[in-house]
Amino acid sequence: MKFYKILLIILVVFLKTGNVLSNSNIFDVNNIEIEKKGKTTNQALANLAIKKAFKKLVSKILLEEDIKQIETIKFSDIKELVNYYQVSDKKNDNINLEKINFNISFDKDKIHNLFHAKGISYSKITNKELFILPILKKNDQVYIYNKNIYYENWNNVYETELIEFILPLENIEIIQKINSNKDNLLKLDLSNVFKEYSKKNLAIVLIEEKDISEEKIYLKTKILGKSIVKNFTIKRENLTDKDFSKKIISKTKLEIINLIKSRNLIDIRVPSFLNVQFKIDEKNNLVEINSRLKKIDAVENIFVKEFNSEIVVLKIKYLGKLDKIIKQFANQNIILESIGDLWSIKII
Repeated sequence: MKFYKILLIILVVFLKTGNVLSNSNIFDVNNIEIEKKGKTTNQALANLAIKKAFKKLVSKILLEEDIKQIETIKFSDIKELVNYYQVSDKKNDNINLEKINFNISFDKDKIHNLFHAKGISYSKITNKELFILPILKKNDQVYIYNKNIYYENWNNVYETELIEFILPLENIEIIQKINSNKDNLLKLDLSNVFKEYSKKNLAIVLIEEKDISEEKIYLKTKILGKSIVKNFTIKRENLTDKDFSKKIISKTKLEIINLIKSRNLIDIRVPSFLNVQFKIDEKNNLVEINSRLKKIDAVENIFVKEFNSEIVVLKIKYLGKLDKIIKQFANQNIILESIGDLWSIKII
């Protein structure tokens, strides 16, 4: 009797929805504000919201070079990617202009098919925190906290939801390390500079003022444990000092965001599979594991390979690297452990 009860649960839990588990919200774009002018129809407003939402979506999940491939897509094709849209709010401002907020949900499978056809990987950033220190070097002097317009204005320019840039508070130990290595800052060990946050994503930005017409920017980052060094030049283009410093911050932030995206890419053309053993008991029940797996964006499908009254062997199809799926499992309090040629999962 117990065996047949488990069989029934498996059929209901894993087969009812065709084995598709992921309820990802990465393809949902909310709070798209559209201004209604004159007698604009609701459909026209919705079309404007869809265009704006799609542009926001691709800027969030694609690398700069891949965004260019998507910009040529016809609006009629973009509309086909929409799962649904809804009006979330309407309001009038002080000059009686009606503003409407839309929430747009794009279909994950259709987006995947589009990216697959164009050979594009997309980024799923799971850790948005980046601990960063912008340093100004001028006339062989290094400015870290004081007289450093980049440190002072870093979070006032180019605000973004993608990354949370966290600046360290003034610290004598950091000042000493920077000054003792001011002639070779790119050889600094970031984990040693940011001791309290050594396991986090880290970055140092060196802005070197040498030429009035351009400035050289040096980046040293540690993203998901990998060190990346990069440099580039930003031209002044007749800008005032204030506007030029804003341009430097904006361009540098975009470079950093692109680096972080590149370290969080999901290649939908190369899915991976994981065979896991799940022991059934009162704590580790099938309904609960199914519920938690649904919250993991990287999990695409799940298949039941074999089962008995105590154990179910599942084949999980996922996107991305194994270390990332292990972290996503841990975020849902699912422990993944290796036992010989098989993996086991359990709920905590």
